[in-house]
Amino acid sequence: MKVTKRTVLWIVPILLIGAFYYFYGPKDAITENAYIDYVKSQTLVDNSNLTVEQAFNNYCEVSDWVFFETQRGQKVVEFKGKCPVEEITQPVNLQFLVDDEQTEHTVGAMLVNDVKQSSEERDTFIQTIYTN
Repeated sequence: MKVTKRTVLWIVPILLIGAFYYFYGPKDAITENAYIDYVKSQTLVDNSNLTVEQAFNNYCEVSDWVFFETQRGQKVVEFKGKCPVEEITQPVNLQFLVDDEQTEHTVGAMLVNDVKQSSEERDTFIQTIYTN
């Protein structure tokens, strides 16, 4: 069988697309690992005995925890759930940025019903889940 230029010109792009999809395409969500366990065991409010997991479980109806790593190598744990916000149960996503050694974390972006919230709104929400 003779390989023509025409055959090569359509096979090479398909192989490149396949390789790109393999390396950069969507990955399965990681729902259990040490980073998630670390964030769940922390507290977000001083003088509170509630862990992050306990506070969210007490306040939100549905919850799911997902870990992913950004293109820059930053470790992110994301809470996804349905929580009361302004007296209406809405989908909430709250991200926690964790260092490689799992010794520090910071609270990242928060989305309510797919709308990014300000840091003040995020902090108010966190105070609310710890007081209820």
